[in-house]
Amino acid sequence: MPITADARDMQADLARFRHELHREPEIGLVLPRTQEKVLKALDGLPYEITLGQDTTSVTAVLRGEAPGTGTRPAVLLRADMDGLPVQEKTGVDYTSRIDGAMHACGHDLHTSMLAGAATLLADNRHRLAGDVVLMFQPGEEGFDGASHMIREGVLEAAGRRVDAAYGMHVFSALEPHGTFCTKPGVMLSASDGLVVTVLGAGGHGSAPHSAKDPVTAAAEIVTALQVMVTRQFNMFDPVVLSVGVLQAGTKRNIIPETARIEATIRTFSEESRQKMMDSVPRLLRGIAAAHGLEVDVDYQQEYPLTITDEDETHTAEAVIAGMFGDSRLSRWATPLSGSEDFSRVLAEVPGTFIGLSAVPRGADHAASAFNHSPYATFDDGVLADGAALYAELAISRLAVLAAADAPAAPVGASSTLS
Repeated sequence: MPITADARDMQADLARFRHELHREPEIGLVLPRTQEKVLKALDGLPYEITLGQDTTSVTAVLRGEAPGTGTRPAVLLRADMDGLPVQEKTGVDYTSRIDGAMHACGHDLHTSMLAGAATLLADNRHRLAGDVVLMFQPGEEGFDGASHMIREGVLEAAGRRVDAAYGMHVFSALEPHGTFCTKPGVMLSASDGLVVTVLGAGGHGSAPHSAKDPVTAAAEIVTALQVMVTRQFNMFDPVVLSVGVLQAGTKRNIIPETARIEATIRTFSEESRQKMMDSVPRLLRGIAAAHGLEVDVDYQQEYPLTITDEDETHTAEAVIAGMFGDSRLSRWATPLSGSEDFSRVLAEVPGTFIGLSAVPRGADHAASAFNHSPYATFDDGVLADGAALYAELAISRLAVLAAADAPAAPVGASSTLS
């Protein structure tokens, strides 16, 4: 029976597991209830399990049983597990029971698909020509959980560094239901944070000349940042800068001491990323000085570019097409301006990242609420296919890696007996 059929037999169980995770989202690096659910899903399967020291991560290693010669290869499959500080407004019957927390980015689907793949791989252990490392990761949403797991040895959990790594991410918009999305090279932007404090001197709103007003300087900074992007950066190597926080004052007739700005910065090349790090502080200090003020600039490097390996992406595309047909595959022409800490893994080992549209069947994918929205809705119907793809990527890639590592037959040797 093909692995897709086995996965579809598990669909109801995968949906139940996903709903359990969805009802109890946890945020950050410590997800005890989520970890407990994952361990329960792995219970009884032949995995070597290691728990995180600084986080509630779960690393599970499955030793393949297919015969082979030479060094046995290893492949890593990753799912992130954390939720977001969002109040859910979807109205689904398994809505989050945790006030102010929601699986608004679909990580509950990722975890369920990888848990399903764990069973499929265990059932197909005889086909595995190497080892599989399952990476159940907390803290993707701004906590850099991948770095914690890399420091604790997830890439070497099989006893040697993994040869390839694959991650998957669902979307609640962008593409029609069930579409798998790939892109070789830069797939997702780098993400950095900017926190600015304009330092002035407070006073009465009726006499601004006797104070040092940080509000007007902050307003100029917000506008100047946008102008800088359009005038100092190549439009074909884009930069996205969005101010999400602008805070100052307590009352309309009081000039405050300080004003605060927080922004997110997305870049699509290392050159633009470095240029932003150099240009932004210089611009902001110049504006502050022109107003007779000072400014504190905290430029926070966050996630690097998510760069997929071209060969591994082509490998994944061939597996997707073979399992589901070419009509289910969409290769993106341009990167997405979201960011991911799976970029940390891809910076260490060859691999790729695959998008999967979980837009509800029949919904308009162009008008659906996108990830991180309190209205973002993800369809359970993709769970079986996602689990099957995770499993097949590991099985097929290990077979190719093992064959490539097998010693060549001696010259003149024959495979037949005489």
